[in-house]
Amino acid sequence: MHEAILYKKLSNNKVQCTACKQNCIILPDNTGICDIRQNKDGKLYLLVYGKAASFNIDPIEKKPLYHFLPKTEIFSLGTVGCDFSCGFCQNWDISQITKDLKNRLLREKKTADIDVEISKFGYELPPEKIVEICMEKNIPGIAYTYNEPSIFFEYAYDTAKLAGKKGIKNVFVTNGYETEEALKLLKPYLDGMNIDLKSFNDEFYKKICKARLQPVLDTIKLAYKLGIWIEITTLIIPGKNDSDEELKKIADFISNIGKNIPWHVTAFHPDYKMTDVPSTSYTVLDKAHTIGKKAGLNYIYVGNILDDKHSNTYCPKCNTLLIKRSGFFASIENFENGICKKCNEKIAGIWK
Repeated sequence: MHEAILYKKLSNNKVQCTACKQNCIILPDNTGICDIRQNKDGKLYLLVYGKAASFNIDPIEKKPLYHFLPKTEIFSLGTVGCDFSCGFCQNWDISQITKDLKNRLLREKKTADIDVEISKFGYELPPEKIVEICMEKNIPGIAYTYNEPSIFFEYAYDTAKLAGKKGIKNVFVTNGYETEEALKLLKPYLDGMNIDLKSFNDEFYKKICKARLQPVLDTIKLAYKLGIWIEITTLIIPGKNDSDEELKKIADFISNIGKNIPWHVTAFHPDYKMTDVPSTSYTVLDKAHTIGKKAGLNYIYVGNILDDKHSNTYCPKCNTLLIKRSGFFASIENFENGICKKCNEKIAGIWK
C-alpha cells in the first residue's frame, strides 16, 4: 500500500478522495468507486502502487495520438480498477474486475481485506523500472492507459516526474475525470492527453458510464488552458450517440475551444455488456468526419476501421499530404519539424 497524496481527512475517520471528480467520501475499511483507493484508519491508500495489470510497448498511433511524436513507440501501462462503469468497455477484464471483487467482499462482510485481494492483481513495476526500460530501449514516451490513470494518480505522478527528468514525455489516455487539483499538480510533467468525449448527452453518461458529462467538458477546457496537448476521441455507438445533432454538438464544442484539436471518431465493436449492439458502419464514421469539417475542425480522424484516407494528416492551408497512415503504421511525407514543406504552414502538435 502507498498513502495517497490527493485526499482530505474528514471527521470520524472518514476521508474524501480528490484524485477524480467522483469525489468519493470513504468510510474506514472501504474504497471509493474505483475500488483501488482504500481508507485505512483515516488515511487513504492507493492499493495498486507499482502494480501494473497490463503493460506493452505500443506505436503512439494506437493511443490514438496523431499529432504527438508520430512513428515513435510509447511504453503503455495501466492497473486494475476504474471510476466509470461503461457497458462497452474494451478493457473490462482489468478495469471492472475490482467491482466484482468488492461486491463479493461486501456479501462476505470482509471489506477490510480488499487491500490483500487487490494486491494480487498485476506485476511489480515500480516507477524506477519503467523509466529504466524506456532509457534502455530508447522509448521517448510513457502512456498511462488501459484503465483510468487518474485513479492511480500517485503511481503515475511519481513515474512522470522521474521520466520528465530523463527527457521522456508523459501522456494520459483518460475519461477526463481528473480533478482540477490533480491536473494542475501533474501539469509540469504531463505533455499530452487523449480525452474521451463519449457523448454530449448527460443521460448517456449517467446511464451507460455511471458518470456525468459536465466534469469531462470542464477537464477538456482546463487541459487546453494549461497548455497540455490534447486530442479528443469519441467512440460512436449505433443508436446511442450517433445522431447528427449529437455529433454536431461534440464537433462544435471542440471547435469553439480550438480548431486545431484533433478529433478521433472511432468505430464501436460489440463487447462486455453491449454485445447486442451492432458495429459502427463506415457511413456513420464518414458522416461524423463531414460534420467535424463543417464545424471548422482542421483534423478529424476515423479509427478502429481501415480508412487510409481519413487517417492521414493533411495541411489545413494547402491540403498537402503530411503524414500517411495505414492502421498503426505511419510515414512522414511533406513534413518536417512541425512545418508543411510545401507552404510552410505550422502544424499544431508535439513533433520533437
